[in-house]
Amino acid sequence: MFILSAEEVKWAEEIWQKLDGKLQVVTKRSCDKFPFWSENGLHDDMKDENINCWTNGFWSGINWLMYVGTGKEAYKKTALEGEKLLDKALSRPEMISHDVGFIWMLAARPDWRLTGNHQSWQRLKVAASYLMGRFNPEGGYVRAWDWGKDNMEKVGWTIIDTMMNLPLLYWASEDCGDPRYKFVAMKHTDMVMRDHIRPDGSVYHIVVHDPFTGEAVEKRGLQGYAAESSWSRGQSWAIYGFTLGYLHTGEQEYLATAKKVAHYFIAAVCEDWLPKSDFRSPKEPVYFDSSAGLCAACGMLELAKIVPEYEKRLYVHAAMKLLMNIEKNFADWSTDTDFIIGNSSGWYSKEQNVNIIYADYFFTEAVYKLKNFEPLFW
Repeated sequence: MFILSAEEVKWAEEIWQKLDGKLQVVTKRSCDKFPFWSENGLHDDMKDENINCWTNGFWSGINWLMYVGTGKEAYKKTALEGEKLLDKALSRPEMISHDVGFIWMLAARPDWRLTGNHQSWQRLKVAASYLMGRFNPEGGYVRAWDWGKDNMEKVGWTIIDTMMNLPLLYWASEDCGDPRYKFVAMKHTDMVMRDHIRPDGSVYHIVVHDPFTGEAVEKRGLQGYAAESSWSRGQSWAIYGFTLGYLHTGEQEYLATAKKVAHYFIAAVCEDWLPKSDFRSPKEPVYFDSSAGLCAACGMLELAKIVPEYEKRLYVHAAMKLLMNIEKNFADWSTDTDFIIGNSSGWYSKEQNVNIIYADYFFTEAVYKLKNFEPLFW
């Protein structure tokens, strides 16, 4: 565990009450939606546009967190509705990607964990099998995207984002008693350590591999500024993903890598604790990505629980600085709007200063952690 100062405890309590006050209203307004971002302050809905969108589990995730933290049935009802609607996504395997962990670990795992709903277990098992099916045994990696006319050119692509989907495979091994899923997750993680993480702790977004040998043949950027830059949300996926990998396996190399990437992130953001979209982009224009800071904060709070006592405060301090400064500068507590945290970035080259559902999710999860409620996900 980690210890918060009296000021931090007070802040967390006040923010939790604000979250409950706003989300009671927003949950009623968006009870049957799959929000991606907010347009004119109100949630859009990906339900019909893209039922397989990688963000479609985050709204259920927010509502599960609020249900466990408050006991209010409206949150549970909304979370369950989202989980059931996602059955349409499982019925379209041609549209399922590496992001099934983001979707079903947030939408279905809490239901299975809290209620023992066997349908939730089945959803998770099917999703885990889809993710397992993307594994290239010769290359030793889980393949990323399938989309686009150049689909065949992407057979060797891996992306840092997949680290946050691997807990679905660990769940399958732990809950279904099949070690193969864990072996795949660890093979992929070992590849990421070797090919995606630079010596200074910065991260490559995309690595292109020879699909027959696994050799890395090219490094690319996509959502960041450039191939050799440092996309901040990619950094956060690595911090949290390697931390979770350590929690599921006990592999010390995973813990050391999580810390190395976290130290790079802290050094890059500590001037004002407002993460830029890319840590190696030009000074102008300034693009922020609050979602990167919030995901990193979640990872650092988990790190603080498992490192030696003298290291804990480093990660708690950084997480609290990120949370408090992002909330102070980018939060919207009006009940007339649906989003909570603004100034996120989908891509460096587009989708700047937007309100994205996963920023709200990671903010809620981080405050949930500060309140010491029972773990739900990952």
